[in-house]
Amino acid sequence: MKLNLPLALAGSLLLAGYAQAEIEHYRGLPAETLEQAVANFSEYNQKLGALVEKEELTPQDIDKVHELTYTLENALERIQDELDLIAELLEEVHVGSETLQYEQVQQSGRAYLEKARTLIE
Repeated sequence: MKLNLPLALAGSLLLAGYAQAEIEHYRGLPAETLEQAVANFSEYNQKLGALVEKEELTPQDIDKVHELTYTLENALERIQDELDLIAELLEEVHVGSETLQYEQVQQSGRAYLEKARTLIE
């Protein structure tokens, strides 16, 4: 039996296109605050871990992983934004301490610690 390469290639491309069309895009849970982002990040990492540690993944498992990644991506985006702000606040504390700006050190230091504690608690 001779394989018709152009026909086989066309069939493969058609199947690949069909598989791509079957992928659902989810919204994921929002991460409107640092607290919400950290909570979602923790919870959804546990869910992801339970799936990827399985001996074999089913198509349903892969779909669930795909769905979980949307919430994790939302959480990471918020955490990254908040880390940028935390770095700015720490720099304000640093510069304030060098220039003896007592009020700035207290205000920025308190804001920094509030956000930093959310990450480590």
